[in-house]
Amino acid sequence: MRDDWIAPSILSADFARLGDEVESVLKAGADLVHFDVMDNHYVPNLTIGPMVCEALRGHGITAPIDVHLMVSPVDRLVEDFAKAGASYISFHPEASDHPDRTLQLIRDVGCKSGLVFNPATTTSWLDHVIDKVDMVLLMSVNPGFGGQEFINTTLEKLVSVRQIIDQSELPIRLEVDGGVKVENIAKVASAGADTFVAGSAIFGAEDYSSIIAQMKSEIASVR
Repeated sequence: MRDDWIAPSILSADFARLGDEVESVLKAGADLVHFDVMDNHYVPNLTIGPMVCEALRGHGITAPIDVHLMVSPVDRLVEDFAKAGASYISFHPEASDHPDRTLQLIRDVGCKSGLVFNPATTTSWLDHVIDKVDMVLLMSVNPGFGGQEFINTTLEKLVSVRQIIDQSELPIRLEVDGGVKVENIAKVASAGADTFVAGSAIFGAEDYSSIIAQMKSEIASVR
């Protein structure tokens, strides 16, 4: 049985007290910390860079840091985030000139590699590079902003990618990001996800422990 991970997205955290916020969600039961890195080029927003990752490590955060690069070009930031303490680095294949090379670069600098697919992006890239992928991230919203509603066709895509992963017999995680909340997380889990990014659903709650416990209970109900 796969371990299920809850990954709060710090995009929705209070940045004035980010270190404390991350400590709080980890104590509340979160499994890894999700970074939404946007460049106002590949996506229409500008968020955070490697210095924030480095600062959290300096603050004492030891949990895995899951970096989702919504940037173009990709490779320079791969090395910068690796030096800053990233654990996973995922990118959109269409944002890289050579996805195979970028995946290998991520592994070469000591991180786990990931490919990210937007709602309308085909997953056929996996036919050619699945042996270099440690995580597949399916976007269940269009990237660029937090707080969007879950796109339901992602469930069918999850089922398809879960089959691809299982057939490969490789230890690849299947992550979902966008509009995930208590009310739909069981459906997302049933479709095949094992890693669940949630931003406003967690950081917008008054009690982080309660909301994460509810999410894990919903996931457990379909395992």
